[in-house]
Amino acid sequence: MKFISQLRENSRVSAVYLCRQKTTCLTKNGKEYENLLLQDKTGSVDGKIWDPVNPGIGDFEALDYVALDADVTLYNGNLQLNIRRIRKAGEGEYVPQDYLPVSARDPEEMNRELRQDIDSVKDPNYNRLLHLFFDDPEFMKRFRFSSAAKSVHHGFVGGLMEHTLSVARLCEFYCRNYPVLNHDLLITAALCHDIGKLEELSPFPENSYTDEGQLLGHIVIGCEMVGRKIAEIPAFPQKKAAELRHCILAHHGEYEYGSPKKPALIEAMALNLADNTDAKIETFREVLAQAGTNSGWLGFNRFLDSNVRKTTE
Repeated sequence: MKFISQLRENSRVSAVYLCRQKTTCLTKNGKEYENLLLQDKTGSVDGKIWDPVNPGIGDFEALDYVALDADVTLYNGNLQLNIRRIRKAGEGEYVPQDYLPVSARDPEEMNRELRQDIDSVKDPNYNRLLHLFFDDPEFMKRFRFSSAAKSVHHGFVGGLMEHTLSVARLCEFYCRNYPVLNHDLLITAALCHDIGKLEELSPFPENSYTDEGQLLGHIVIGCEMVGRKIAEIPAFPQKKAAELRHCILAHHGEYEYGSPKKPALIEAMALNLADNTDAKIETFREVLAQAGTNSGWLGFNRFLDSNVRKTTE
């Protein structure tokens, strides 16, 4: 396997990559060519098929794994693949995990941390609710594999779990420093706040917004998911159910950021702060990681609302 990060100018490559995008374009002379975006877990690279009717060019579509032979060139300062042969790869020619961005954290370590968080919730109703979600093998399979976003932050395999645990850790810190907070409500809300993303985003490799995600969004979807599980627990206190659902509905803090409600409980405010902190710190971390050795200004980031650069070492 020749990873994209290992490609060098003026070399040849024979490898399998994930075709993220495929677009038919025209040259200045009106000749058709195919523009591809190819990806593996180490990054992405543009690919060009200058002669689509070449017998060596097989049938494939976006989101297919493709086996190719190409020349590695440099164009406008970026590597590019000029593809000579390409076809849809067959099963057994690739390992999907090699082609998707993956959390740097160990999945089993994250699972142990999740179980510790659940055990820390002593309220029997909230604890039962958490077990109904996280003891479900199908739910956990999706939760461990999903991203937390399409592109803004934690947009990788395991990103949803990593983000959820980071938010829960921040909430634990808040509880130690501010005893006024209801620990069991806040930790339950932290662990459940983004479960709606399982329905908002399609699975990898697509990782794009579903119709339900576009129409409702993960906040409303997650609140509905929690409501359905609560209905399975006999005599779940109505006020506790409402407070938990409010925390989920208010966790983006402002109407303009997609929250149907603003925080009316101190736990909802704490959850909003933890969620916002982790999202922005991770976004900044990803921007710095992508910059490599560039120590200058990195440009304006829409989510951070600022032109950013690395700290002086």
